[in-house]
Amino acid sequence: LFVGLPIELVAEEEAEAVIATGLFNDEQETPADYADLLARLNGRKLPMICANPDVVVHRGDRLIWCAGALARDYAALGGEVRMAGKPYAAIYAVAAEAAGVTDPARVLCIGDGLNTDIRGAVGYGADALLVVGGIHGEELGGAGVAPEALATALAEQNLSARYFMYALG
Repeated sequence: LFVGLPIELVAEEEAEAVIATGLFNDEQETPADYADLLARLNGRKLPMICANPDVVVHRGDRLIWCAGALARDYAALGGEVRMAGKPYAAIYAVAAEAAGVTDPARVLCIGDGLNTDIRGAVGYGADALLVVGGIHGEELGGAGVAPEALATALAEQNLSARYFMYALG
């Protein structure tokens, strides 16, 4: 992630900023395990850059905590947080340029996160494919989701998706 960037990774005591990419051991840790660390960092008024705004991600049949949860908790302490990645426009501009795409209408964004994947697609002006069996699977009704319930859930958040599927693969 940091290759080619003018960033030096240092110990906590030497840090001038915090970059959150995820939990060190996301299979076993929770954001609560970081409460003391976040409090210390916030005590020094270090800005945090969150490289992945997802609060949770789906891994197999489990939900795994992600960097967005740490950013949420840091902000709750009063810490300064700058978000990068979905749903923010800059990531779509970089991806479109890398793919040689100039018209968002020619892009299909695929994801399971309403607040990141789908919100980002809508903001960018692209079509979206919502994977309904992902992180919002239970609240959306899983494999038996009714199209009406899906439309309502999206409309309540001013979101839309052109396509839906239960899972990838």
